[in-house]
Amino acid sequence: MSTMTVRTAHRWPLLATLLLLSACYQPGRFTWVDDYREPQVSQQDDSYVIRKGDVLNVNVWNQRDITSRSRVRDDGRISLPLVNDVEAAGLTPAALARAMELKLKDMVANPVVTVMVEEAQPIKISVLGEVRNPGKKLLEYGSGLLQALSEASGFTDYARDDAIYVLRKEAGYAQPLRIRFTYEALTRSEGTASAFRLKTGDVVVVE
Repeated sequence: MSTMTVRTAHRWPLLATLLLLSACYQPGRFTWVDDYREPQVSQQDDSYVIRKGDVLNVNVWNQRDITSRSRVRDDGRISLPLVNDVEAAGLTPAALARAMELKLKDMVANPVVTVMVEEAQPIKISVLGEVRNPGKKLLEYGSGLLQALSEASGFTDYARDDAIYVLRKEAGYAQPLRIRFTYEALTRSEGTASAFRLKTGDVVVVE
């Protein structure tokens, strides 16, 4: 067998691998925001999920000694009279209230608990691409893309106002979802673009 034949034979596995990778790679793949469906949380009564650092007001009706104001610790718990440490991070306020009622039922007759978030931690995102001030940003909970773009000092002269993306990691997906927006849709009070809310970990990219 000639040297040329041997080299060609060795190249076939490499070429086959490259062809397979190129077939799987779809750089333009995205989901328009109007087609995006956010996963439903298990608790349907409210949408805010308590996070580490949040300050909570836990009120037990007619029980002043138990009612308290507490910050969620780094381990995700809060300390309360009678029940000591309680898992809070990852629950909605209503779900935490129900959990508290279960813990208190052996100590208090018909406990009624309400939980309010007095101080919510800011969300942490990144803004990249054709913006004047890229980098990590802290935004108030409930902020949308317009607030993120404002924190990034707006577009550069080379930005495409129809190519704004949010990269978001979601359970069940190996790669971040790529959600596409247009600036026109963001500035209108129609559709889902203006109502879209950012989450900690989101990456905003302007092409």
